[in-house]
Parts: sequence; structure tokens; C-alpha cells
Amino acid sequence: MTVGNKRRQPSLAQLRAFAAVAEHLHFRDAAGAIGMSQPALSGAVSALEETLGVTLLERTTRKVLLSPEGERIAVRAKAVLAEVGALMEEAEAVRAPFTGVLRLGVIPTVAPYLLPTVLRLVHERYPHLDLQVHEEQTASLVEGLANGRLDLLLLAVPLGVPGVAELPLFDEDFVLVTPLDHWLGGREGIPREALRELNLLLLDEGHCLRDQALDICREAGREDAPVTTTAAGLSTLVQLVAGGLGVTLLPRTALKVEISRSSQLLTGYFTDPAPTRRVALAMRAGAARGAEYEELAAALREALRPLPVRVLDRDA
Repeated sequence: MTVGNKRRQPSLAQLRAFAAVAEHLHFRDAAGAIGMSQPALSGAVSALEETLGVTLLERTTRKVLLSPEGERIAVRAKAVLAEVGALMEEAEAVRAPFTGVLRLGVIPTVAPYLLPTVLRLVHERYPHLDLQVHEEQTASLVEGLANGRLDLLLLAVPLGVPGVAELPLFDEDFVLVTPLDHWLGGREGIPREALRELNLLLLDEGHCLRDQALDICREAGREDAPVTTTAAGLSTLVQLVAGGLGVTLLPRTALKVEISRSSQLLTGYFTDPAPTRRVALAMRAGAARGAEYEELAAALREALRPLPVRVLDRDA
């Protein structure tokens, strides 16, 4: 067969563009997700359709739909891109450990309190590692890990996501934060049952810390919706508490930073066993750099020991 008769092959850029449209079903959102202009993305998808000789999308004035053929091709495109990502990861891993780029995703209720320790550790022990940090909510981080946008996550577990391996770091207690005049302020040995009657302030939906706090309330026997006011971040949340709008739950690692923002706050501690959360690193199961990530987790456990947490063994 001559070169001129060879069938054209789709490019990776075309596959990435189509996979993004297949996921978002919206050209503008898809273009933003992969950092491509909308005209370029539309052109790449059209070029892929021409190359394959298949209509992948049903375009209307109001929305974008996958054609039946497009649904089948989307599965293949995602698999191809995943394999390319694995190839790049493998190549980076064999060059030298702890070099190159490491894209770390961190949830907002961990980032401000643990990143100083993480960044100091990487700077001192792994100076040739290009650490890039992305602060996002759990669902976005897990999606980024699955599609190869992120390499490693630092977040609360368990995730219960197939194909994701968790490297436990520590457990930490939740603490009740109250206004100065609250009857539970400054107390120790607070029973969980006290949560049944409290006006609890929590983060907006999408934050795993909100879900954990609601689980604690349910365990305490509170079945009704306890939330009347929410906030986008813990800093706002503690200011609402300081203003007398209610009480909230904070992880121990957040106390030093957040309580220092106001003189109108007190903390209360639960009786043992206190409600807790577990924080871990998470990686794709079988990741080419898995041994590096496990070594990083071990180093991080040691670096975290000065914090008010219970550091865990690898197999915890």
C-alpha cells in the first residue's frame, strides 16, 4: 500500500476536543475545560468527524447531543486518552523519581492548614519536583484524577471510588466552635447527643466537610435538616459563629488558623470517642509513580506529627 492510500489518523487534539464535548455537551464549557478556544474546539471536532467519516454530534440551536455513533466513539476516545496519559506518566516515572511535574489536588478544608507542611517537605526533600497545587471540591478532584488532569489528591476519605487507591495519613477530631455566651463554649466531654438541639452552621453543598458534619448529626440522633445558614469557606463560617448566628464543627487542624480570626469564639471538645475525619492521599490504582506517592505519604506522615492529629500507619 502506498503512502498516499493510507487512511488518515485522528490527532490527540481532536480526540481531546471531542471527549470534552461528549462530557459537557456544551461547546463553551468543553472549551474552557481543556483550555481551547471555542472556534478551535469546534473545528477539531468537525475535523475528527471528517477523518472518521462519522457524524459524532447532533447540533441544534439549543443544545448539543451525541449521535448513537458518537456515544460509541466517545468511549473509545476516552480510553485512548487515558492510555496516552498513562504512557506519559510512565515515561516521567522512569526518568528519575521525584522530578518533573506533580499535580496535587487539595480540598478547601485541608489546603490552608496542611499545605505549609506539604510545601516545606517538598522544598526540603524533593527540590527537583515541580509541585502544582489545585484547590477544588472533592467531586472535581476525583474527576480530575480519573481523567488524568491531576496526579495525586489530598482530601478526606473514604471515597469509595473504583480504581482509586487511598494512602491514609491521619485521623483528626472535630471540635465544636461557639460564641462566647454559648452554654457549651469552653466545655470538655460534650456528648454527641447535644448536637440534636444546636443551631448548626455548615459549609455550602459540595464540601465533603458539610456531609461529614451532617453524618455526625445523624449519628447523634438528629434526623431533621439542622442547617439554616451556610458559608462558602471556613473563615466565613467562624465569623458567622462569632456573630452569634449559631455554632459549627471544625477539624482540629483548622483551629489555630480560624479561631485566631476572632476574640468572640470558644471551643468545646466532645467526649471520647469524638467525631473524626480521616485525611489521605489518593492516587489512581496501579499508577506508574505509585512507589513515589507511597514514599511521599510516608514522609508526610512524619512531617505531620507536630499537628493535633493521630498519624496512621500505611495499612490503617
